Amino acid sequence: MHQFLFYIGDFPIRAYGLVLSLSIVLATGVAYFLAKQDGRWHHHIADMGIYCGLAGILGSRLWDVFFFDWDYYRDHLSEILNVWQGGMAIQGGIVLGAVVGILYTKRHGIDSWALADIVCPAVILGQALGRCANLLNGDAFGAPTGGSFGILYPPTTLAYRTYGDQPLWPAEIWEGQLDMVIFALLLMYRTTSHAKGQAFSLYVILYSAARFFLEYFRGDYADPVLGLFTSAQTTSLIAVVLGVAAWIWFGRREKQTVVFPDNPQNETRSH
Repeated sequence: MHQFLFYIGDFPIRAYGLVLSLSIVLATGVAYFLAKQDGRWHHHIADMGIYCGLAGILGSRLWDVFFFDWDYYRDHLSEILNVWQGGMAIQGGIVLGAVVGILYTKRHGIDSWALADIVCPAVILGQALGRCANLLNGDAFGAPTGGSFGILYPPTTLAYRTYGDQPLWPAEIWEGQLDMVIFALLLMYRTTSHAKGQAFSLYVILYSAARFFLEYFRGDYADPVLGLFTSAQTTSLIAVVLGVAAWIWFGRREKQTVVFPDNPQNETRSH
């Protein structure tokens, strides 16, 4: 594990920043391929990759700062944007990235849900690569295993400063691996007949369910909310419920829409 790849003078080139940037570039490239394969909107993907990628980084950081670490950062405001210190919450990245994506699609007359269905496999691929960045940086780490097995982090990492030389569960590795499984499942789901919006809903369901159970192995932000679940588990559970409700609603909406070909205006009616 090498947090610092090399130095330019006194400025460190961090593995975290390099891999995180690579995750955005590769996710954008895969999204472009999927959109071009679909035949719609591929010429917008590069711009959206930049805007949504930057929004995702900002959202991840601000979500962590204000929901998880505000007790520290309210006294260290100058460090809020120091992402290399550790502290990025993917839920915030998804939320702000989605908001920017919706604003972009509305401005350019793009069907937001249709595009979300197309690019959601690329999003989870980017998340998987992002977990590789977390591993190299020593954050998003697991709890102590209680045995002689687990990951040992170097003294320069947040994981070491939290737990010392105790072996920790490979929580970020497992999440990256599960993200790759979800990536494959979403690609396979593309080959099935489904309603608009259901692919993105499935992405939300699968990732949130995986994150809920992985939180039992996480060693950061492990304090339960109201004595039940951690904050990440709580948001994941809410996301699963909303995702399932959206998946059902999208399916029913498509079934209830009937096109009457004999109608001269080709009206679409619901019943």
